Amino acid sequence: MNRIPLTLAVADYDRTKAIFQGRAQIEGVDLTPLAMQAEECFHRAFKFHEFDICELSLSSHTATVARGDNHYIGIPAFVSRVFRHSGIYIRTDRGIERPADLRGKTIGVPEYQITANVWIRGMLQDDYGVSPEDIHWRRGGIEEPGRDERSPISLPPSIDLQQVADDRTLSGMLESGEIDGMITARAPSCFDRRVPNVGRLFPDFKTTEQEYFRRTGLFPVMHLIGIRRTLVEQYPWLPVNVYNAFLAAKKVAIHELNELAQLMVNLPWVVAHFDETRAVMGDDFWPYGFNENRAMLETFTRYHHAQGLSTRKVDPAELFAASTFDLAKI
Repeated sequence: MNRIPLTLAVADYDRTKAIFQGRAQIEGVDLTPLAMQAEECFHRAFKFHEFDICELSLSSHTATVARGDNHYIGIPAFVSRVFRHSGIYIRTDRGIERPADLRGKTIGVPEYQITANVWIRGMLQDDYGVSPEDIHWRRGGIEEPGRDERSPISLPPSIDLQQVADDRTLSGMLESGEIDGMITARAPSCFDRRVPNVGRLFPDFKTTEQEYFRRTGLFPVMHLIGIRRTLVEQYPWLPVNVYNAFLAAKKVAIHELNELAQLMVNLPWVVAHFDETRAVMGDDFWPYGFNENRAMLETFTRYHHAQGLSTRKVDPAELFAASTFDLAKI
């Protein structure tokens, strides 16, 4: 049987490493894997549709599905998940001690639509009563000037979102005090350099995030895997085969987290952390699958539409190839 030649663009995570190494293969595919940072992957996928299979932003994918112009069909392999209470950075000299203090403040965003920020704004509104309309938003590059949205957005007029000057960066503006804070997936360099008066809204974010999970059961998804729509139409077997490969790769990664005879991760107590995580979140703490994540996806698509980023409330099932919802069992 001839194998079809396809490209895969995804970050080299522990949960994708087995695919890069050939230990988890996509049956029927002659794969060229390309390791790259998520921002570059998204830029090239959503603007130029360069890759056959690739990592996708959940937010951007939801927006394109809502508009009916999505070039990719998702599979429920969620290669990036992060609790996002850690992603709220503030000036500590502005009287911001709790989420309610963000009202009326000027907050930077690298892009309004990025998935991390959708989750943060939704959490601020659901849990703390702070709505997007309560904040003045300023958009720009974190470390490089001139960043804009990767795909077009049209926000309600009640949202104050303005682009910063072309020669400014959000990290520089936070350091100088031109903005009161940032919400972002990537820590600004001024925070990493421990600049005075720059900190996190939730310094003990781990405790806050564990409480959030216990209360809501939500472990926010950031990225999924997408397959070019034309390929799914041509090869209906492809989504399940891709999904099976990502399931196999994740299984390898989870096994290696629990390997104590020789540590596979550069952390001396990684096994203890693995055990702690399972005690809080259960054995399958990083679940793939549509049915396993439906409640989380419903929450996200509700946030996405309420924040004006999707033209309609998307049914989460629309985001994925239906064949991946019901795998064969032996």
